[in-house]
Amino acid sequence: MTTESHIKDSMDRMYRMTRHIYDASRKYYLLGRDHLISNLKPGDEEHICEVGCGTARNLIKLSQRYPTAHFYGLDASDEMLKTARKSLSKNGADDIKVTQAYAQSFNPSTLFNLENPLDKIIFSYSLSMIPPWRESIDHALSLLEDGGEIHIIDFGDLTGLPKAFRKFLFWWLELFHVHHRPEILEYLKRLEFEKRGSLQFEPLYKGYTWYAVFTKV
Repeated sequence: MTTESHIKDSMDRMYRMTRHIYDASRKYYLLGRDHLISNLKPGDEEHICEVGCGTARNLIKLSQRYPTAHFYGLDASDEMLKTARKSLSKNGADDIKVTQAYAQSFNPSTLFNLENPLDKIIFSYSLSMIPPWRESIDHALSLLEDGGEIHIIDFGDLTGLPKAFRKFLFWWLELFHVHHRPEILEYLKRLEFEKRGSLQFEPLYKGYTWYAVFTKV
C-alpha cells in the first residue's frame, strides 16, 4: 500500500524542476479545464476546494471569474505549492490559501479554518495521479452536505481519436505517473446506483477527456 509520505516524496521529486514549465507545457494537453471552470457556477459566498491544485492555475481563473466565492487548494507536493504561492501573489490572489495535504484525508476545517462545510470539491486531472483515488472520492463525499458537488475533469479513453495517437499519449502519461482510469467513471456510476448522489457526465474532444459532476444526496 502506498503511504502518504511516499506519495509526497514521489510528487516532490517529479515536480522539483518541471514545476517551472508546468503551465507552459500542460496547456496543450490538459484540455477541458476551462470547461469545468465555466460550468462550476458557485453561488455567492460558497466555499470551493481544488484537490491537487498544482500551480494554482485553475484557482486563479476561478477567483477571477467568480469573485464572490471563496477558493482553497491543496496538493501533495510542497515543490508544486512553491510555484502556486508565487503565482497567486503575482496575480493578486493572496487571499486564496493553498497548503500541503492529501486527497484521502484532508480536513478543510483545520487546514483553512472553516466553520462551514465545503460546497464544492474539484479534481482537475488529479484522480489519474492519486493512487488511493477511490478513498479520495469517498472522502470528498464525506466532507459535503446534501447538495454539495464534486467536479471532475480527467483523461478519457480517446476512442474517437487515431489509434497511434492513443498509444503515444498513454505512453507519454505513464512517464509522469499518470494513469488512464476508466474505473473512476464506473465507480461514480456505482455510487449513483447506491443512491449516494446523482451523476452528470459529458465526454469532450472525441473522448480525449470527460467532465463529471457528482451531486451528493
